[in-house]
Amino acid sequence: MNKIYNPDRKEWKAILKRPTQTVADIEGTVSDIFREVAKNGDAVLKKYTAEFDGVSLENFLVSKDEIEAAVKWVPNELKEAILLAKSNIEKFHKAQKSERITVETAPGVYCWQEKRPIEKIGLYIPGGTAPLFSTILMLAVPANIAGCNEIVLCSPPNKEKKIHPAILYAARLCGVTQIFKVGGIQAIAGMTFGTESIPRVYKIFGPGNQFVTVAKQLATKYGVAIDMPAGPSELLVVADDTANPAFVAADLLSQAEHGVDSQVILVSTSKSIIASVEREVEKQIQKLPRRAIAEKSVANSKLIYVGNDRTALDLINEYGPEHFIICSAAEDFYVDNIRNAGSVFIGNYTPESAGDYASGTNHTLPTNGYAKQYSGVNLDSFMKSMTFQKISADGIREIGAAIESMAEAEGLQAHKNAVTLRLKSLEKY
Repeated sequence: MNKIYNPDRKEWKAILKRPTQTVADIEGTVSDIFREVAKNGDAVLKKYTAEFDGVSLENFLVSKDEIEAAVKWVPNELKEAILLAKSNIEKFHKAQKSERITVETAPGVYCWQEKRPIEKIGLYIPGGTAPLFSTILMLAVPANIAGCNEIVLCSPPNKEKKIHPAILYAARLCGVTQIFKVGGIQAIAGMTFGTESIPRVYKIFGPGNQFVTVAKQLATKYGVAIDMPAGPSELLVVADDTANPAFVAADLLSQAEHGVDSQVILVSTSKSIIASVEREVEKQIQKLPRRAIAEKSVANSKLIYVGNDRTALDLINEYGPEHFIICSAAEDFYVDNIRNAGSVFIGNYTPESAGDYASGTNHTLPTNGYAKQYSGVNLDSFMKSMTFQKISADGIREIGAAIESMAEAEGLQAHKNAVTLRLKSLEKY
């Protein structure tokens, strides 16, 4: 692990650089596949499913019989865990509902705002070595609370032409309307343009590798919204001598095992904690099934010592971590002053894993420094705010002259006339 002591502020940008890879070659591949899918639909999905996933499919839609069969394979203990997580996620996201906001801005001028659901959304759920069924809970649960009509899910098939049973169980439980055995770039393209099988959606959610990330960004050029720019998972822990080194090490490794390009950082005002955490990481990593992945990720990790909490906070806000864990006697200082973080975990008994699965908050969060300007997924991510207004005769009298004056000043005579005609029609009353 890379240990850095009292880095100069001029060095922070270089020290905090993410281990992202170039996407120049990926962009060309993504653009080519998008053009093919837009032109030839399902035929292209079949072509790339065979090429990238190694299976030939005639039908992408997962049948009800397949779902029922898969549900039987999910152990009861896991089903109970998923139900608990779903309940907590529902509680937290239902609490985010807001009422209509109505204001009479001037006598006779009524304005209000209401939120309406996005009608059609698409969920991308990775399969592979880590089938992220938990992400279905994080996305489909708030989508249902918001009232989205169509929830389309795409996930890559395995060599047996199936989707992981836990993914199918969670999808059925959370009200997903259609499930398709399509992964990668072709899945994002299918939901962007629509094919003979896959409906076109209005907004796409979900994580993925660099190919999926670039594909989602390209989808925005074709009128489809996405949840947020995304990148490899990341975690930053701030810890002092009140922290438990074993807990901190376990949290760092929990994110390191996501992928070889994940990044984990420890910032501390204690050199002894840094040494203890490093020893714990070396010990715990030996027992991980995904050790090879975690080891490569840990090679990108940083152990940073700074002299005081103010410097630590400034460095953390500069980084803008996806996940931020606070294990410090100065807990309130960090909670009150953190400005850039996707989700914050407070105290020795609040592991980041809780947010990933079952505490109730959403785990779909901004990475790569986007926490400086993006929120994580929440109920509003599945809704649109619409404004309404109704103006009475007295209301147009109240603000009409101001509208006329402003429109004339901007040289927009038709705008002025739209008000002038109404005001003249009221002169006889």
